[in-house]
Amino acid sequence: MKKVLKIDIVSDVVCPWCTIGYKRLERAISELGIEDQVEIEWQPFELNPSMPAEGQNVQEHLTEKYGSTAKQLKESQKHMVDAGAELGFTFDYFDEMRMANTFEAHILLEYAKAFNKQTELKMRLTTAFFSERKDVSKKEVLKEALLDVGLNADEALAKLDNDDARYEVRSNQDYWKNLGVNSVPTIVFNRKSAVTGAQPVDVFKQVLTELLYEK
Repeated sequence: MKKVLKIDIVSDVVCPWCTIGYKRLERAISELGIEDQVEIEWQPFELNPSMPAEGQNVQEHLTEKYGSTAKQLKESQKHMVDAGAELGFTFDYFDEMRMANTFEAHILLEYAKAFNKQTELKMRLTTAFFSERKDVSKKEVLKEALLDVGLNADEALAKLDNDDARYEVRSNQDYWKNLGVNSVPTIVFNRKSAVTGAQPVDVFKQVLTELLYEK
């Protein structure tokens, strides 16, 4: 029987390197032909847990958070645009782009897990934010994403006001933070080993090969 590798990806919907990291991991899995030997589960991490409902201009936010200059920001964005393009993903940065609160998106990703639609919804939300200039904290955007991946939008959106569902996401966030995860993406293999950051495809291939075929 083939060995199956459990992969937990701790990430946020509005994290560009999480998207690049996942797309590189996906390519590594595809090139190795091991799609049937991996099981991916997305775990919640908020880059900006105190982000207000109205969000914040991305440039203003990154200047406040990291001290980035406008020039550094443009260079960083160009780097991400190029990295995304190599992987078939579009990063469409624009001056009025706003960082969004993602807590409710994480509740919906938890809901999607039961239907084996987590990865599909994750990428739909990420695409909405980075490629389509949409605010992923808005109910109508969340609803559209749910419908696009074939989920029951009314049932899913009801979870946003459910105390147990909210508590579950908070608990999951705390679990990974308490394990020392403080940057994303953090990609965890069989809950034993991890790599952080958007590693090159070849690095992921090496890690996957070692874990699947270790004696």
